[in-house]
Amino acid sequence: MGVLDHVSDYFDCSTGRSRHKRKQLQTVELRVRIDCEGCEHKVKRALQGMKGVKEVEVERKANKVTVFGYVEPSKVVARVQHRTGKKAELWPYVPYDVVGHPYAPGVYDKKAPSGYVRNAYDQQMTQLARASSTEVRYTTAFSDDNPNACAVM
Repeated sequence: MGVLDHVSDYFDCSTGRSRHKRKQLQTVELRVRIDCEGCEHKVKRALQGMKGVKEVEVERKANKVTVFGYVEPSKVVARVQHRTGKKAELWPYVPYDVVGHPYAPGVYDKKAPSGYVRNAYDQQMTQLARASSTEVRYTTAFSDDNPNACAVM
């Protein structure tokens, strides 16, 4: 906040009007079923007409739409559903190398694009990702990085 904004708060002549908070520039990723070029054009045109949208990218093969701009994710989903009549949801996938156990039940999804798994946060999955101190001790005992490790092979 600059000095001018700070000083203008003291000399505000507006009566009863609250200042609108600016929306943050963000990236919204959606999953929308896109079958042909016509569907792609329909989705792109519906989102480009939305206030605050700077850029729209469509990946037809992955059924993924990326929107850059000063928008709210819930409004983007509602706009696609209303204007195109297609089912839209926020992008539910993350790259598989981000997840601790990408092939655990509930995370692996056959319908996901290649290189992606479902973004599922589950308490049981976090327990799988953490190793106990006993497991760490045994794995480091046979590690190549440990100079005092056992060399039995």
